Amino acid sequence: MRDIFGVARTQLVISLRERITLFWFLLFPLFLLVLLSLIFGSIGETQGMSFEVTIVNLDLGAPGADFATEIVETLQALSRPSLPSKTALFRLHEPASGADVAAFLEDELHALRIGKRDAVIVIPADFSRVLLAAAGAPLDDGSPTSPPSPVVVHTSGGRTASDIALGVIDQVLARVDKEILIHLGRFDVAREVQVERIEVGAENGNLGYVDFLVPGVILMGFFTAGLFSVPGTILFGREGKILRAYWVTPLGVPRFLAGFSLGHLALCALQFVCVWALGRFAFGARLDFFQPLAIVYLALSVVTFLCLGFLVAALAKTPNSGMAIANIINMPMMFLGGLFFPTGSVPPGLRVILLANPVTHLADGLRASVGVGAASYGHAVALAVPCAWIVGCVVVASLRLKWDVAR
Repeated sequence: MRDIFGVARTQLVISLRERITLFWFLLFPLFLLVLLSLIFGSIGETQGMSFEVTIVNLDLGAPGADFATEIVETLQALSRPSLPSKTALFRLHEPASGADVAAFLEDELHALRIGKRDAVIVIPADFSRVLLAAAGAPLDDGSPTSPPSPVVVHTSGGRTASDIALGVIDQVLARVDKEILIHLGRFDVAREVQVERIEVGAENGNLGYVDFLVPGVILMGFFTAGLFSVPGTILFGREGKILRAYWVTPLGVPRFLAGFSLGHLALCALQFVCVWALGRFAFGARLDFFQPLAIVYLALSVVTFLCLGFLVAALAKTPNSGMAIANIINMPMMFLGGLFFPTGSVPPGLRVILLANPVTHLADGLRASVGVGAASYGHAVALAVPCAWIVGCVVVASLRLKWDVAR
């Protein structure tokens, strides 16, 4: 065992002494965690989300039923913060009393086009009167009943904030629509679908973007270490005939592999501790990685990316070609694996790559194991896909990997 631990110690010391290795495998993950947390840290925190919304009410109401006012009052309620320390969901803009409504609406639509507003809501004239007539009450002027005019929501195409604001407004209008149906006596409460809300993984409060990000940065560190460090050490060692010095000793390939893998595991453990400590104490990440399923995913990640590194070393003939292959694999697997951002909106053509990517399932399973969402494809799939990659990489590496230039 002494020779195995000797190889492990040598592997770890060499990695920590090389400036390039020290930067890319230890400092860069920490730098990336800090950068993304500072830029996107407020994502997922409701108190930091607010939308610039304009409401223009052209409806004069109807006798006994002013449904437009219900919509306006609901939006006004959402424009007031629930607590002094929180930000209101909407910053609402309305025309002043006596103002030219048409000119005001034109100015607000211009503000929407240049990005100063996220949505402009227009309630049409006679909205309440026609809606009341559609429910069965005759119009007071005897005119025929017509379908109620829609509430128009103007948004800015291509802007994420505008799209999110539209989704929130849709929910608000759906809630008001329910109140209107109750007022008209056309809503059957007994047939309403009951929804029970149970929060999973947020016992200590709402999770923020940093809680989503920390597992991704940890896996990124494991991934880059396996993809670049492993083939780099083997290929440069083989070309420089450094490995040949091992084979003239009683060490042998199996014991070298055991020591090499142990040293790689120690490097990944150091990466994990640094990223976890920074996320926990600098940005307040509330994740418990020290539980059985999370540890399984962490260990499986290390083994998967270690075997992926052996696969690159088996496919490459020279160190330069090995680094080229690693760079080709790196970006697609990393960014299509959802390490930094959710991948729910990936086009169908790329979804096949996403589903076959072990990074996707490891990130998905690790986050689910620490309470950040649920495993999209289930833990069975999240564990099976990386295991399949391990088997495939080991088979190919055992058949193709050459340990000596003379062989």
